This record gives sequence, structure tokens and C-alpha cells, in this order.
Amino acid sequence: METHAFQAETQKLLGLMIHSLYSNKEVFLRELVSNASDALDRRRFEGLRSPALQADAELAIDLVADRPARTLTISDNGIGMSRAEVIEHLGTIARSGTLEFLKRTSEGGDAAPDLIGQFGVGFYASFMVADEVEVVTRKAGEMTATRWISKGAGEYGIEEATRETVGTTIRLHLKAVDGEAGIADFCDEWVLKQVIRKYSDFVAYPIRLTLIESAQDAAERDGEADAAGAATEDANASQPGGLPSRRTLDAPLNSMKAIWTRPESEVAADDFNAFYKHVTHDPRDPMLRVSTSIEGTFEARALLFVPSQAPYDLYHRERLHNGVQLYVRRVFIMDECRELLPEWLRFVRGVVDAEDLSLNVSREMLQQDRQIQAIRKHLVKKVVERIRKLQQDDREEYEKLWAQFGSVLKEGLLDFSEDREKILDLVLAPSSVDDGKLVSLGEYVERMPADQDVLYYIAGPKLDVLRRSPHLEAFKEKGIEVLFFVDPVDEVWLGQGPVRYREKTWQSIGHGEALLGSEDEKEKKKEELEKREADLSDLLKALRSAIQDDVKEVRLSGRLKTSAACLVHEEGDLSPALEAMLRQAGQAIPERKPILELNPEHAVVERLQARFAKDPADGRIADAAHLLFGQAVLAEGGQLEDPSGFAGLVNKLMAETL
Repeated sequence: METHAFQAETQKLLGLMIHSLYSNKEVFLRELVSNASDALDRRRFEGLRSPALQADAELAIDLVADRPARTLTISDNGIGMSRAEVIEHLGTIARSGTLEFLKRTSEGGDAAPDLIGQFGVGFYASFMVADEVEVVTRKAGEMTATRWISKGAGEYGIEEATRETVGTTIRLHLKAVDGEAGIADFCDEWVLKQVIRKYSDFVAYPIRLTLIESAQDAAERDGEADAAGAATEDANASQPGGLPSRRTLDAPLNSMKAIWTRPESEVAADDFNAFYKHVTHDPRDPMLRVSTSIEGTFEARALLFVPSQAPYDLYHRERLHNGVQLYVRRVFIMDECRELLPEWLRFVRGVVDAEDLSLNVSREMLQQDRQIQAIRKHLVKKVVERIRKLQQDDREEYEKLWAQFGSVLKEGLLDFSEDREKILDLVLAPSSVDDGKLVSLGEYVERMPADQDVLYYIAGPKLDVLRRSPHLEAFKEKGIEVLFFVDPVDEVWLGQGPVRYREKTWQSIGHGEALLGSEDEKEKKKEELEKREADLSDLLKALRSAIQDDVKEVRLSGRLKTSAACLVHEEGDLSPALEAMLRQAGQAIPERKPILELNPEHAVVERLQARFAKDPADGRIADAAHLLFGQAVLAEGGQLEDPSGFAGLVNKLMAETL
């Protein structure tokens, strides 16, 4: 047998594998199965061009777990390798991601050890679980085979061998089971089933398992099966004389049902629903399905679903599970690949299968991968289009989706890099016009008067409070529709900066002045208010003096019709609800006082003026100021700083008037 030294980079990688830096060692089997699947693909392709290279038997991958010998064998009848190819592929590193990792490690980089092998260090992962690896391979079209053997100690041996059929056999002489080191019993039937179903369930070729057991193990298993009244799967019973028994499972370990590779028209809805339940463990059928493919400089397919019900951990992102799974050529790579979709689509479930993804070692490198970014952009576009189509085709069903995920979708409006116009197309909100009905922004714009150039809204934590808000009075009188926003995220995206929809801006009816109507009507109303303010200027100053710690100004209102008072904020000021949210998040918020607006036509204001004219020093003027401010706070759903003091003033007023 000839002896060769490994390439320098390969020796470094073998050192990492042997010293067990990667905790999730089961990925070695994913890598070997993936390589076998690639070899089968190549033989099938070469067989189309040269019939002599076609396999006589079914293309398949066979696992043989020999517990007495502590070996695991992975065989395929794929294309095989020549002697030169064995030296080239098993003695050097071809993956740029692995080389990059080695470079970072040698330079003292801070890559987490458990990222090693994240995307496949290929064949070398075998040395994480094996003391010795033996490969026997015969290339299609050749009569001789090649044996390669190594203990991962810096060199390998190679010699001519025999193999009856074309293909590759890899035999691993397994290390002892070590739970602390992450080495499971890879001769155990249950362990092998779990690993294959996790990583290789959708490989297109059957993966079959044969187990070789000692007579004692077989007898114990037979006894358990008899006790449970179950039939055994043994191909032959335990051998007499204490010889090991050989047992081949009838069914493949993998389902091979990668339905995302089939045309959507060829797959029944029930099959899609069954697949969704398989990958998500959700017992309910999904609400929406998105099947799409990318073609061009690289290829990828995706099969995504929108659940019919929001998961319990939707707003606990650190605990959110069952997101989008990443596959490469039907081999599982990563669960919950959050780089494939933005946070505001985190409720979407499904799989993405890339044909030729550049596999890197660390998650941060994945975040910068151009193919991943292109896939992400495509998926966002397709998911939004599908949700929009549901909105247009089935409003009742769409409102169910909005009830489950609407507040999360609106998180996309916080990201200026997203197409916010398309997200705004999806938004639904209650309206002052249709009680109990939700209105889309498009519907709102379509029924706006010709002279209205802004979208009016009011935001707050409770819908009932908003519907009774004093700020609405003038808008109701004029027949102007106002939208209600009650989700916490609404305060943020509406208040973070200029947001336009169909070339129209937004206006909070609780900010700034509210003079409605034509320009002539606005001017006339403004002159009336200025005249009344001149008449009531001393009273307004007295009221302002009494509550100067709470408000920046007391002025007359153009928006109130039946209420005595309300609080408004300057343009650009944060709303009270948003201020409270930011303070809870630990952010320092500068104090900004609201403005108290009074209704000049209200009986309370008229009687206050009469009392003030009689006695400007009357103490009840200050009491009235506190009462008006308190009721304005309560009317917008706020909390009083001194509830008992306010109650005392109410009781005092009641005692004087009753």
C-alpha cells in the first residue's frame, strides 16, 4: 500500500475534526449521504449519455450498522471514483468556506467552535466520530477499484482493490459512545433513523438500513417485541451458536417526498397540507401556500406556508421555532434560517432548496452571501404578492389572516429598505365611518373627498376609547373619515418620520391644529378663534397659570363640538403611548407638555368666563383648570398622576352643586 501525506490545509482540518471542536457531530452522516446522492445523480446523468454506464439495479444508498464490530458503512452505486480522483478529492480541500474558516482560526478569529461543519466540511467530518475511515470505490466504466484508508494522523494509504459493482463504500470504525463529547451510538437503529429523517429525509434516492447485532442484542430485542405483541423486522432470526444476526429494514429511512421539486399543478392540496404538517408539526391546515422558483445565475426553489393560526411564541423571537428550513439539493442544512426572510415575515413556514448555494461555515458569512440576499428579496416579493392576492380575492379569509398576523406585517413599515408602499397596501384598520368593519388604505383613499390631501388617523391602545375621542367631533360633523390604529407598532411607524401612501401624507388628528373645510372656511374659523381668544385671553392665562406644570399652553379649539376640553400635541411630538413604550424600553425621553384646548361654545367655558369676570381671584377657577385637564387625560385613555386629588376635586364640586 502506498502512503501519501495530506495537503497542509487538510491536515489542519483533520486536527479540528479529531479534537472534536464541533459539538453537533451527527452532521457527518448528512455529509456522507449528500456525497452519495451527488454520485448517484452523476451516474444517472452519465447513463443518459452513455447507456453502458447505467446501473443494473435501483440507484440507492445503503447503511450497514455493525454493532459488534462498531462500524458504520455507507454504500452507493453511484458514479464512483478513479484512483486519481480519490487522491484529488480525499487529499485536498475544495470548499472555499472551509479554507476561509481555517484562515480565520489561524489568525485568531473568534468563530464559535459549534459553527464548524455548519455547511459541510464534507468527507472529513467522518473523523469527528471515527478512529479510522476506509473507502473502497470503483468508477463507472472501469474494472478495478481503489482502496483509501486513514486514521486522520496526517497521512493516508492507497492501493488497488476489488469491488463487484460500480460505486463507493465508506466504512467508519467508530469511536466509543461519549455523550459529553456529543458522540452518539451511530450503530443504534433509533439514532440513525432520527439523523436521516432530520437531514436527509428528502434525498431523492432510497436510504436503506441493515443492522448487524450480537445474539444477545437480538434476543433482548426479540423479547421486547414479543412482550409488546409486535412483529419483528428481522430478515433472519437470531443465529444459533451465538452468531450475529443481520436485519434489513423493509422501508427506506427517508420519505423522498421533496414535493417542492414537482410542478404545483401535479400535487394535490391534501399532499401540500400533509407536507406542511410534517415540517411544522402544526395539526391545522395552512391558510396560504406560496410555491416559487428562481432561475438564472443560480437556482432555488421554495415552498412556503402561512399558518392559519399565529404560534404562541410569535412575539417572543428568541423562542420562535419552525421557521424556514434551508436545504441544498434536498439535503437539510439549517433549521430556522432567519436570513431568508425579514423579521416581519417570521410567521411564514416552509423550505427553501438551493441547487448551488456557496456553502460557508459561519452564520455571519451566510448573512453576507449574495445568493441568500437574492433569494430573500425574491421570497419577500412572492409572499407579499400572494397575501395581496388573497386580500383581493377573498376579503373574509384575508381578514382572518390580518387578525392573526397584521401587527407583525406592520413591523415591515419600520424598515426603510423595504417596499413600504406594498406593505401599506395590505394594511387594514377600523374606521370612523363603518363601525365594526375594517378598511384598507386603498379603500380609504378612493372615497376621500377631492379636496382632501391627507389620510387622517388617531392612534391609541384601545379602540373604544378612540371611537369616543373628543378629537373626532369636528371630523364627524364634516363627514371626514378617520382611521383608528390600536397596535403598539402603529405608534412607532406612524411617528418615526414621513410616510406617504399613493402620494398622500398622514395627519394625526391629535397633533397640531384642526381647521377643516375649504380655504375660505378655514380662514373664517381662524379669525373667529382669534377674536374669541382675545376676549378670553385673561381667563386662558389664569387657567394656564393653575396647571403650568402639566401643559405648555391653554388655547381655544377648532375641533371640539360637544366636549369641553381635549389634549393635543405639537407636530412632531411623540404621542403619550409611544413615550410610555420608549420609557419602558429604558430610553431617555425629553419631557414635552401637551396643549389643553377648550371648546369656546361649551357651557363650562362660558360660566368660567362669567365667574372670572366677577372675581379673577376665585379659587374655583384653578379647581376648574385641574378638572378640565384631568378629564382631557382620561378622555384619551391616559392615567392621572394624582387620581385621589382629582377625585377630591370632583367630590368638592358635587358637594357645592347638589
